[in-house]
Amino acid sequence: MNKILLVASVLLLCIGCKEKPTDPVNEVGDTTTAFEVCLFQPGDYGSQNWRIPAVLCLDDGTLLMTCDRRKNNESDLPQDIDIVCRRSSDGGRTWSEPTTIAEGTGYKQGYGDAALVQCSNGDIICAFAGHNGYFQSNESDPIRTFVCRSTDGGQTWSEKTDVTFQLWGNQSINPVCNNYRACFFSSGNGLRLRRGDKAGRIMFAVPMLRKNTNVSDNYVVFSDDNGHTWQVSDLAYSGGDEAKLMELVDGRILLSTRQNGARGYNISTDGGETWGTQGHWTEMTTNACNGDMMRVMATDCGDSCNLLMHSLPNSMERRNVSLFVSRDEGQSWRHAMTLFDGPSVYSSLSLLPNGGVGIMLEQNPDGACEIWFRYLPPSQITVQ
Repeated sequence: MNKILLVASVLLLCIGCKEKPTDPVNEVGDTTTAFEVCLFQPGDYGSQNWRIPAVLCLDDGTLLMTCDRRKNNESDLPQDIDIVCRRSSDGGRTWSEPTTIAEGTGYKQGYGDAALVQCSNGDIICAFAGHNGYFQSNESDPIRTFVCRSTDGGQTWSEKTDVTFQLWGNQSINPVCNNYRACFFSSGNGLRLRRGDKAGRIMFAVPMLRKNTNVSDNYVVFSDDNGHTWQVSDLAYSGGDEAKLMELVDGRILLSTRQNGARGYNISTDGGETWGTQGHWTEMTTNACNGDMMRVMATDCGDSCNLLMHSLPNSMERRNVSLFVSRDEGQSWRHAMTLFDGPSVYSSLSLLPNGGVGIMLEQNPDGACEIWFRYLPPSQITVQ
């Protein structure tokens, strides 16, 4: 097992009432010991590569993960890629066989970069891209954006719905988004709001690619009807990339976006519809890489403090994926622990019913990505 170095103060996890999954139905066994499980390696299930993990703890305690089955090579769309999912009913110790959510059928007919959110009615939305590649996209041959829905905890999935032109292009609802030639959902976790008059709203951060350039901007796409129809925010971050969202205890929305160098951020005071002045966190100066952001504690739910976690490489290379923590609602961050000491890329975080942390992580010590699940117990101090 790779060494896990954990600062004790990070994991005093008395979890907020509205953020914690309630009434778990599954027997998870010993929850006091850290463990790790490899879910996919190159060659598994006939696929040369696996990438782009997401993990979500459902309201009943079930863990659901998705990733890309990159069948023929490790490249992004427009390659032939499937999106698959697996479920765990015992806190991540064992996992179901993969189920295909969206099956690629050839070049420019693949699907990838899935993001997950659970709606207030229990439905799960899986949002993803398909067909052409992001940088290859144009108005006549666009990358497309899709959503699928599960009403049974991720065991089965609806047919995909194409929502491309609700979001961007010359038919988009927001006329500003006519000026873009591509869009995709930032893989990992979406966000469901739990506070204020926008409670129940679900949202994802997306990068949109400007016409005639390779520069992206961030917008937020959101739904107030459990993912049946979608709206698009005003510009959230100029020059942004893959991004994540978090609801703060005062109801504001925090956006964290991928940059090569200091991580970018912005804040919305109206449920993600309009955005303020963008800035950078110099204490998180990292490689341009996707990561995840998660709430652990919330004072408005009775906890002793507010605590956020963020997973990113702690390096200007794609290596040493680490956890950073914030006790001031994202104003500042400090490095807390290294999850993998070596080449590592994308990651996703989820909070378990007992207050433990579930992490889905790409590790590539031999050059091709393996996807691992790691569990960190709430009482963990140091494991070496």
